[in-house]
Amino acid sequence: MTMPASSRDWKIGLVGYGEVGRILAEDLRAQGVAVAAYDLKLASTEAPPLRAHAAQHGVALAGSPAQLAAGADFIICAVTASQTLAAAQACAAAVRAGAFYLDFNSASPATKQQAAALIDGAGARYVEGAVMTSVPPYRIRVPLLLGGRHAAVLAEDIEQLGFAAKVASERIGVASATKMCRSVMIKGLEAMVIESFTAARHYGVEDAVLASLAETFPGIDWEKQGAYFFQRVIEHGRRRSEEMFESARTVRDAGLPPAIAQGAAERQAWIADLAQDGVFGERGTPGFARSADWRVEADRLLAHLKRGNA
Repeated sequence: MTMPASSRDWKIGLVGYGEVGRILAEDLRAQGVAVAAYDLKLASTEAPPLRAHAAQHGVALAGSPAQLAAGADFIICAVTASQTLAAAQACAAAVRAGAFYLDFNSASPATKQQAAALIDGAGARYVEGAVMTSVPPYRIRVPLLLGGRHAAVLAEDIEQLGFAAKVASERIGVASATKMCRSVMIKGLEAMVIESFTAARHYGVEDAVLASLAETFPGIDWEKQGAYFFQRVIEHGRRRSEEMFESARTVRDAGLPPAIAQGAAERQAWIADLAQDGVFGERGTPGFARSADWRVEADRLLAHLKRGNA
């Protein structure tokens, strides 16, 4: 396959049309770049808002990952961690020879290596990507680590599209190890804050706990940070839990028992289950996971637990 000389002339395929996929679609379409997308939710009751977004921004929707891959010069895979290998396998069945495949997913080094074997084995060019912070504030400029033997070429090509990519290594696994070890801290802290703040709220000692934290870590606004952590976990707990199970695998593969990563994964999954059950309100409504006061969500959680123990 002959790739267009300029990346602005590439046909870009997004596997995964969730929060990250839609942000990338908006920023790429704003530059006039051709974008197509596929998401499992297009075949579910959650399809209407995705189709509306695609229509608004001129994004073509594919019927399957293979259909999308067959027409793309550059594939960006941004699905939940548990779907990393399934997405790579589906795309490998039809990916164009020489096409780039950027794996945005929060998966372990071992998982990324397996995905790379599938894509490279099909004649395309696999590049692992590690998104190093939350996407919404940065959008397409989110700090991104790349890995693999095709990483340097892709980094140069996508710079003109607005990506802020840096090559971590020519070896697959280095970028994802960096991401996964960071996630033990970040997602682990989210889980700890929810557990600590909710328990403190139950005992009526939240003000004393927050005051002590502010004294020990004066650079952090714990009220604001607490609200943000509750918001993100309630809204994206499923995706975060899958990422943390991959972080646990990363720690385990290093020979360490993943006590912290595993516990954080289970806490995030638990919150995701409660959010799905409506404990924090109706998903999709304007107020869902948007409370500026973490106490609102902690009280909902405590009320649910009280009902369960009654």
